[in-house]
Amino acid sequence: MPAFVQQARTGFAHWLPGGETGSPAPARVPPKATGPVVYYRDPDGKPDYAYEPTRTADGRDYRAVRASEDVRFDEPDEAEAMPDAGHGDMAMGQATTPAGGRKVRFYRNPMGLPDTSPIPKKDTMGMDYLPVYEGEDTDDGTVRISPGKLQRTGVRTAVVERRVLSMPVRAPGAIEEDERRISVIAMRTDAFIEKVEGVTTGDHVHKGQPLMRLFSPEMNAAAAQYLTGIGYEGARRRLENLGIPPEVIDEIERTRKVPSTITWSAPRDGVVVERNVSDGMRAKSGDTLFKLVDHSRVWVLADVTERDLAAVAEGQTATVRARTFPDRVFTGAVTRIYPHLAMATRTARLRIELPNPNGDLRPGMFADVTIATGSDRPVVAVPDDAVIDTGTKQVVLLDRGEGRFEPRPVRLGTRGDGYVEIRDGIVAGDRVVTSANFLIDAESNLKAALQGLSEPKPHPGPQAAAEGKAP
Repeated sequence: MPAFVQQARTGFAHWLPGGETGSPAPARVPPKATGPVVYYRDPDGKPDYAYEPTRTADGRDYRAVRASEDVRFDEPDEAEAMPDAGHGDMAMGQATTPAGGRKVRFYRNPMGLPDTSPIPKKDTMGMDYLPVYEGEDTDDGTVRISPGKLQRTGVRTAVVERRVLSMPVRAPGAIEEDERRISVIAMRTDAFIEKVEGVTTGDHVHKGQPLMRLFSPEMNAAAAQYLTGIGYEGARRRLENLGIPPEVIDEIERTRKVPSTITWSAPRDGVVVERNVSDGMRAKSGDTLFKLVDHSRVWVLADVTERDLAAVAEGQTATVRARTFPDRVFTGAVTRIYPHLAMATRTARLRIELPNPNGDLRPGMFADVTIATGSDRPVVAVPDDAVIDTGTKQVVLLDRGEGRFEPRPVRLGTRGDGYVEIRDGIVAGDRVVTSANFLIDAESNLKAALQGLSEPKPHPGPQAAAEGKAP
């Protein structure tokens, strides 16, 4: 056989799986798992995981997954799965081109540390460094996530919309009397009570209804002076200063007689809440004989926390549910925000006025108050879960499509109904990530850290390292 034919056959034999002998190539042996056990996985490969050893329903043990096996969520690349990584051309620092045709630029630390390598390597825990391909580490401010990772981590997105946000402020309260509807009946001079009408505490009286009859020497002297015409204007003014009801003064002027007793009547409609008078007693000047309160309108005093105070304003609508009537809703308005906070509870007091024509709301009742804050104007809003709050700034992740996400700083506004207003940073129609955004944010932070590093330098060859020319 000619020599060149024999040489051709020998060369072609090296392309066969078994070499020259044609024997089958040895099967690839997967690398041995190293590192501590991270979690346990279903033995059939189902997406079911556990932190502790467990078993399936048919009694089979879950498979232990160690640190070097599956601590990342993206799909393994062919280059990473090769058991001979680190040998041949890759050991010489040359980037490989896997089956997908993408060229590996460098390898990054699997735990997110700012450490890169031009060749495959392992960290101190035995975990493989992750390859970064051309086109992945773009400079457009986005981060690319593989479809496998998106599917496994359950990334969800939502379209940014304009909506009306309602953030109700809830506070406990109590029903009180309207201070402007309280009347006290007291004498401005000493008097003797001759007869008290049949009015008791709790009775409802009307304006002008007689309450008692009394005798006062000073009032009689002023009435006599008024009738004699001596200092007419001054005498009438004296009767008014003694607090005599106007209808009594008019009766004296009409009959031209000084009455032996004066009938005292109710100055307004209301409920008798105090009665401190009896027949025949002497009433001293300034003593409170009756106290009347008009309950046709009541106040609700609510205590709002200091944190919610900024969202409350006078004029806002408030709904009140008295605990006595849990199925009834009373509607009023915030009429006053008191200027001081309670130091012990760090709460501010609000006043809400409610109509009470039937007298169902009674002072002293406890109530639950809900104040509707915000405005009726639609605003750009996203779900609360879409915002990543670092404490110093707030960020949302924009979905750019094809697995690309862009971190976008935003300025927040009011919150309500599970949404938060976005005043600056995004517009209606954008799509944002609402779940698993912590993972994408971690990828984004890792990319920013890697961009701050210089490109990895070529790995020196064995000869350069031997001559001491390694950097």
